[in-house]
Amino acid sequence: MSSEWRSYRLEEVGRIVTGKTPKSGVSTFEGTDVPFISPLDFSGDKWINRSVRAISEVGAQAVKGCIIPARSVLVTCIGSDMGKAAIAASRSVTNQQINAIVVDEGRFCPEFIYYNLSLRKAEIRSMAGGSAQPILNKSAFSRLFFECPSLNEQHRIVEALRPLDDRIALLRETNATLEAIAQALFKSWFVDFDPVRARMEGRAPEGMDDATAALFPDSFEESKLGWVPQGWRLAPLSDAFEINPTRKLKKGELAPYLDMASVGTQGHSVSGTVQREMGSGTKFINGDTLLARITPCLENGKTAFVDGLPEGQTGWGSTEFVVLRPKTPLPVYYAYLLCRHTAFRDFAIQSMSGTSGRQRIQNDVLGRYPVVVPSTDVAEAFGQVVGSIQQKIAANHVQAQTLATLRDTLLPRLISGQLRRPDAEAMAPETA
Repeated sequence: MSSEWRSYRLEEVGRIVTGKTPKSGVSTFEGTDVPFISPLDFSGDKWINRSVRAISEVGAQAVKGCIIPARSVLVTCIGSDMGKAAIAASRSVTNQQINAIVVDEGRFCPEFIYYNLSLRKAEIRSMAGGSAQPILNKSAFSRLFFECPSLNEQHRIVEALRPLDDRIALLRETNATLEAIAQALFKSWFVDFDPVRARMEGRAPEGMDDATAALFPDSFEESKLGWVPQGWRLAPLSDAFEINPTRKLKKGELAPYLDMASVGTQGHSVSGTVQREMGSGTKFINGDTLLARITPCLENGKTAFVDGLPEGQTGWGSTEFVVLRPKTPLPVYYAYLLCRHTAFRDFAIQSMSGTSGRQRIQNDVLGRYPVVVPSTDVAEAFGQVVGSIQQKIAANHVQAQTLATLRDTLLPRLISGQLRRPDAEAMAPETA
């Protein structure tokens, strides 16, 4: 390591702010909202560009010193997600589960500090106290040591990594857009019945060719569970889906394992699986949808579509997944889109029971949810459209993972001074 590198404590980098949740609730003051950030906003991206809700300027100021400026570095400090790092893209307020570093940018680069901390999740977790719920307090966090070069060298290191991060962020944004399109199509076809209503009124369904439009009926009929398009039916989820279908995997057999922490609150892709001997857990194959069945994972939105296993491979995971698979004629991606639909999620949450803090979905109650089963022709047409979207999302996810692996290979060597920027640029692929 060059002599220009020095050792610093985190408290020397800038002011450390312990987050608090303001009590004022959602803002009603137009133009004075301050983004509120919680651990749910940590998606794996470097920047946090949005918030789950906003509070008013008045409410934010009510908690002394809780507003942090843009480019503050954030680290989650409690529970199983402890050690996740990100940078606030705008002036924000954080909750009590996040420590924020208001970086002294005259001496340190926030992106460099972020990269350094993102490598040290295990170390950060080891500093935590508490037994039932590990907590990293401000005092211990502030004493974290790391090596740092001059400010100019920090910026050079960041510039070597920026193209990879930008490309990964673009791929993730593209996937979010693609999934939003699929979800909008699901709602239009099977919740609002827009094509059917258009045909009833003698209009051409929007954004649809004539051949596809002709597949839809032009009237409704009454069923036992409510009104549906002519020739379609409403069926209980337990009739239209397989719930926890049988999958073959011998106890002790080495197979891909997926834990709950690897399932995101947004997007169908998972962060990865590990090879582990089969023990006790749910089993799944490509095309299955995994829905978290326990609080707070269900409320937080942890849901995944399985599409990354080798052909013919069975995977397994947490016992707290419900595995869903549509029956013919519904396409497999229908299940994932249904699980992201607000009405279904509300129903699933209301079906939970058990002791406080350990409530779970009850499969028999979930099985009563009414599912729209269209004609085979409409189901196949929907499957072709959303299947293509799902495949594009999967391909983008693989590309993002490849770039992330390269970044994570370069990162420790750059951060430690073992690799200089020209060498890193020579190793990186074209990301344009």
